[in-house]
Amino acid sequence: MMGYRHLKHDVRLAARGGRVIGSVVLAALAASAIAQTVPPKRAQGRPAPAQAAPAQAQAAQAQAAPTGSGQTVQDQSVPDNTGLDIPTNLQIFGKVDPNVRKPTAIVNDTVITGTDVDQRVSLVAMANEAKLSPEDRERLKLQVLRQLIDETLQIQEAKTADITITPAELTQSYDAVSKRFNRTPVAMRAFLRESGSSERSLKRQIEGELAWQRYLRRRVEPFVNVGDEEVKSIIDRLQAAKGTDEFNLKEIYLAATPANSQQVYANAKQILQEIQKGAQPFEYYARQFSEASTRAVGGDLGWIRAATLPAQLAEAATTMQVGQVAGPIEVSGGYSILYLTDKRQVLTADPRDAKLSLKQLTLRFPPNTNQAQATARAQAFAKATQELRGCGTVEKVAAGIGADVVDNDTVRIRDLPPQLQEVMLKLQVGESSPPFGSAEQGVRALVLCGRDEAAGGSVPNSEQIQGQLEQQRVNLRAQQKLRDLRRDAVVEYR
Repeated sequence: MMGYRHLKHDVRLAARGGRVIGSVVLAALAASAIAQTVPPKRAQGRPAPAQAAPAQAQAAQAQAAPTGSGQTVQDQSVPDNTGLDIPTNLQIFGKVDPNVRKPTAIVNDTVITGTDVDQRVSLVAMANEAKLSPEDRERLKLQVLRQLIDETLQIQEAKTADITITPAELTQSYDAVSKRFNRTPVAMRAFLRESGSSERSLKRQIEGELAWQRYLRRRVEPFVNVGDEEVKSIIDRLQAAKGTDEFNLKEIYLAATPANSQQVYANAKQILQEIQKGAQPFEYYARQFSEASTRAVGGDLGWIRAATLPAQLAEAATTMQVGQVAGPIEVSGGYSILYLTDKRQVLTADPRDAKLSLKQLTLRFPPNTNQAQATARAQAFAKATQELRGCGTVEKVAAGIGADVVDNDTVRIRDLPPQLQEVMLKLQVGESSPPFGSAEQGVRALVLCGRDEAAGGSVPNSEQIQGQLEQQRVNLRAQQKLRDLRRDAVVEYR
């Protein structure tokens, strides 16, 4: 989100007014390619994934307030609204696989080489700190190739509007990225080469983002309007929904039929067990196994109200704790696994948004400490922290047990692990949390020195809502324009 404007289309790097892109280039690359570049198909009545501030995200949801039950699984029937004359029992003649693409393409006379694809894949892997298996790398190549084709089309279209990104602008943005990665431009160049990528690949990404953003500002934004009545309607909906619970959910959906229901259920249980081991994040399994269209965004359903969910999922969501995974849950057409990442109330202050002033005590264990020794040390540590008399005594107690002390005055409760959130909500100023840690990393405790309570929720003003609606419409027209460019492009694979 930039101010109150939240970009929802595939252009993820903001370059408002020609400003330098910044350090999010590589992270956005990783998220976009690994999560695929195809925007998820949303079920009717479901808000899109929200990364915006609560009030503005809720404003967007109010715009599309549901009138009936939502749907979280993909339709199993053949759509009848395609406008195409497709036989019901069709037969594929031949063995052509449309996903088998050689890593070289010509897009309206612009060549994308195999090296371009390989270097962008390496850039994505480096930014995501991912170790790709040969299968994952081949799958990622297809996604990156599609992304490079879109990027090429965007640059070409920008040039038709006399928009060209100068070498000086590219260098400025590249230098800013290097700085935010704590590297000089020369060191960044070497780092990219070591990762199998190149400075040219990163600059090409920057050029595409800058060119497309400027094209939208010149050719799309001036023609977008939002009426006063529309803004008022959204404000009224927000006020009516005040205090309603919302859940930030991720989902893995597995389709099932009566013939294979037991096998699918067993598969879902196995996936759930793997998730609970914690070896990979939930999003990894969603992208690998989910059969819903939200697999492209790691299963993200965004902020959603229970009333828009099927009854089985609504019941699960309302009983889950933040950070909990539930399932397999039988739903129409299959089974779902749910992950509750956050919870809030519309336009209501959330205690977990409170900012804490903390002192952290850390007692590190010597190498080769076994579990029994770690438990004994942790018990001594716990006794010492219980004897604390406010934050003024933390340093003295720490010195007596050989612990380190770190101060932090800007920690939000919701940024802590779920287990610690519940603890910190109940602590009074001057009290210490119970010890936590491991035999390998030592034991820690958090001492609460102050709390700035979260401000009460308020309805965004009309200018904020208008700005967000305008940006949403710009994004929608950008998606439509990109679809037109893809349709009209001459793309030759070699």
